[in-house]
Amino acid sequence: MALNNQPIGVFDSGYGGLTVLKELMKTLPEYDFLYLGDNARTPYGTRSFDVVYEYTLEAVKRLFDEGCHLVILACNTASAKALRSIQQRDLPHIAPNRRVLGVIRPSVEMVAESTQNGHVGVVATSGTVASESYPIELEKWSSGRVKQTTQEACPMWVPIVENNVIDTLGADYFIQTNLNALFQKDPDIDSLILGCTHYPLLRDSIKKYVPKQVRIIEQGELVAAKTLDYLERHPEIDQNCSKNATHRFLTTEDAAFFDERAKHFLGYPIESVKIEL
Repeated sequence: MALNNQPIGVFDSGYGGLTVLKELMKTLPEYDFLYLGDNARTPYGTRSFDVVYEYTLEAVKRLFDEGCHLVILACNTASAKALRSIQQRDLPHIAPNRRVLGVIRPSVEMVAESTQNGHVGVVATSGTVASESYPIELEKWSSGRVKQTTQEACPMWVPIVENNVIDTLGADYFIQTNLNALFQKDPDIDSLILGCTHYPLLRDSIKKYVPKQVRIIEQGELVAAKTLDYLERHPEIDQNCSKNATHRFLTTEDAAFFDERAKHFLGYPIESVKIEL
């Protein structure tokens, strides 16, 4: 692989990771990025740990083959169900000098710093909620500041975004129902993590049903800031990231279909390439 073609890889099971990519491109405008969406096998949220791990590892290996020395799992389900196994079990053998990062840790660190009363809410896919990753990580990294983590699975939110029916009464119904259920379980929540990268596209509707004093934590800006910090602290990785300001897109779905939906997330047209994993 040529030294001038070593992009930062960004992986998601579908489209939501494009919200993270968009913030990464703002924060690191000179870097090259390669996005891979496993759209043909989405959603990951309803699949077992073993299947998510298998699919995610296949995607990571493909991004490594494309020259990526740093891969970001811009998918909460993949971060919850596959990241630790890949980091601890696979990288030492297949690519000891490359790195794979996720999206859960940056959100956890932000909430641990910002919560005032230690009551944190999480809205996410069923798979991420079932993994218990957020409660586990918040307990691990908050130094006792987080006293209670309350989760709510929102299975309809991703289809709302991907079918572009965001500003509808039906969308508002599901968003209001889930948020009411969350705050009924814990009315003292002061920080709300949007634990799925699709959810920032629903922010206007979410704000209507969240108490004004609650801080809403979106992942894109946090992941971008943490990636910049990581590269500054790890020059051995940064030197293997090419900087030509190029952006490429791969999908396991039909490319034209992917391109049409990707416009909703990025705000401009793209041209992707279909691949098989």
